[in-house]
Amino acid sequence: MSQKKILIVGAGGFIGGFIAKTSLSRGYKTWVAVRESTSRRYLDDPSLNFVVIDYDDPEAVKKSLNEALPEGQKWDYIIYNLGATKCINFLDFKRINFTYLRTFVETLKTIDKVPEKFLYMSSLSALGPWDEKNYTQADNSITPNPNTAYGLSKILSENYLELMAGIPYVIFRPTGVYGPHEKDYLMMIKSIDSHFDFGVGYKRQMLTFIYVDDLVNAMFDALESPKAINKKYNIAEGRSYTQEEFRKIVADQLGHKIVVPVKMPLWALYGVSYIAEKWGKLRLKPSTLNRDKYKIMKQRNWNCDIEDARRDFGFNPKFSLTDGIKETIAAYIKSKKK
Repeated sequence: MSQKKILIVGAGGFIGGFIAKTSLSRGYKTWVAVRESTSRRYLDDPSLNFVVIDYDDPEAVKKSLNEALPEGQKWDYIIYNLGATKCINFLDFKRINFTYLRTFVETLKTIDKVPEKFLYMSSLSALGPWDEKNYTQADNSITPNPNTAYGLSKILSENYLELMAGIPYVIFRPTGVYGPHEKDYLMMIKSIDSHFDFGVGYKRQMLTFIYVDDLVNAMFDALESPKAINKKYNIAEGRSYTQEEFRKIVADQLGHKIVVPVKMPLWALYGVSYIAEKWGKLRLKPSTLNRDKYKIMKQRNWNCDIEDARRDFGFNPKFSLTDGIKETIAAYIKSKKK
């Protein structure tokens, strides 16, 4: 049997490097699509084939994809991991997360390179907030109602794939993804390492997580399963945690007995987010804290149902939060020693 071919779009980021590594370990002939300016720090395996794409230019996208493979050949699978989680201008979420996807998919159809499966990385934020009274789990019966520019760009992309005839899609909606090299949760770990844990809001918040290895292996399991086709899946560890539980797990792994919890009221968080956003615009650099991210941090319930993924491709996360944080902190401590 010939070696299967896969293209990973948006391969230069935190998750992309793990996808590429796993793809090679599973025996795929692997192409990684990056921008000219993309860091290749985690794409250093000589077995990788690079495709440099300018997503702002549809003709350049077409040329890059045409030249990446000999005429008449196509990738068996494509994982579309390209996207922005923070932007200076909120309108850029739609341009990067939706318009780029539309251009890419329409190009695949035009040049006859539609794969056997197209896995799109969406987000649990595409649903918007749900049930912050009883904290029930989100499943596919929930009508999406995103309240952020980021979430709206993701649901636009999901709807586009569902309505576009001839695209055999699989949509993943992962919750918070963490692991070595990830930056947002690392900020929380560094804060706890300094013996302070900053939480937001006084109402109970239930958080969910997925370790990057579990997410990436789930992608390939879904691609290889005949049952996972034209469906959407929530991806999470399978249980939720309070902020206090998260703090204790991190503190235990760091060996800290004393960590001071600091609760920030939502109105104060909004103020800080507003100022950080404006400062980021002045510096022409997107801020981790902004009014869009404020709405995500404000959300109280991140519980989600993963039974569809269990049923269709045997999704069974191997890393509990304790196990995943242990690996993440080990990488963090190693980096501090360099």
